[in-house]
Amino acid sequence: MSRYEEIKIELTNSPKTWLVTGCAGFIGSNLLETLLLLEQKVIGLDNFATGHQHNLDEVQQQVSIEQWSNFSFLEGDIRNIEDCTKAVGGVDYILHQAALGSVPRSIADPILTNSANITGFLNMLVAAKDAQVSSFVYAASSSTYGDHPALPKVEDTIGKPLSPYAVTKYVNELYADVFHKTYGLNATGLRYFNVFGKRQDPDGAYAAVIPKWTAAMIENQDVLINGDGETSRDFCFVENAVQANILAATAEQEGKNQIYNVALGDRTTLNTLFDSIKRALQSNGVDYQKSPTYGDFRVGDVRHSQADISKAKSMIGFEPEFRIQQGIDKAMPWYINFMS
Repeated sequence: MSRYEEIKIELTNSPKTWLVTGCAGFIGSNLLETLLLLEQKVIGLDNFATGHQHNLDEVQQQVSIEQWSNFSFLEGDIRNIEDCTKAVGGVDYILHQAALGSVPRSIADPILTNSANITGFLNMLVAAKDAQVSSFVYAASSSTYGDHPALPKVEDTIGKPLSPYAVTKYVNELYADVFHKTYGLNATGLRYFNVFGKRQDPDGAYAAVIPKWTAAMIENQDVLINGDGETSRDFCFVENAVQANILAATAEQEGKNQIYNVALGDRTTLNTLFDSIKRALQSNGVDYQKSPTYGDFRVGDVRHSQADISKAKSMIGFEPEFRIQQGIDKAMPWYINFMS
């Protein structure tokens, strides 16, 4: 039995109280769903800046009436310390997902990204410290590796940030480390690598590549690839990320206060990704015949990204359950339903 299976049994037998910030967002709503299905009590905090009520409605449809009754929602903003303080009361574990993602968004509006990702993060750290929460797990980012060229990416070797977003996520790691050393707060960072799956918003200027391309193909629109298509990423299905969060929160002390890569440990080019999405759609009755168009490389993007996940495997028992094609295949019915 895997460590994750063991933890799920333990949690079901002995429920805890969790705070999920950004609970109406993509990763946050997937965490909420999994925790409720495990009979946990969950407090959710969101201001709907990038999250959606329909994500919460969908979670409600996926769980029982009794499980949904274990969820308490607070509409609030992590940039407001009073909201953070209110949310953490009586909480065992915090899964901090609330942030403004997207490299292009941060380049367009670095002040807004800073306020959510640094001021908001600091507020949550202070609230967690004051409430003596046993574990604070936060969404870090592979963007922290910046211009360091080596592959695969290893946690203790980073380069210089290439965007305001990357700066904010690196500052998160620095603050978390200081709060552990100064106040004894258990804070663990998860460097996400291109997480994808159901409830990842295909709309908007800053949509991630998989939902954006999938939506375009469903509507028979052109797909734009930035660059030559040989840029590669380590795409991680959202259920792998959910596993990492739960393992990190419940880890033994030696597994806490660490930075972990959360990924598959593999990389896929954008050209291959295009073919994978096209194939998954075809299996679901959507026959997309167009070839991609190619544009300029995007400012602030790294050329290749791939994670070394051996640290997460050895220290918290992380074992990704889904390869990229499995994840795309599992998510595709949701995208088709969402777009219909």
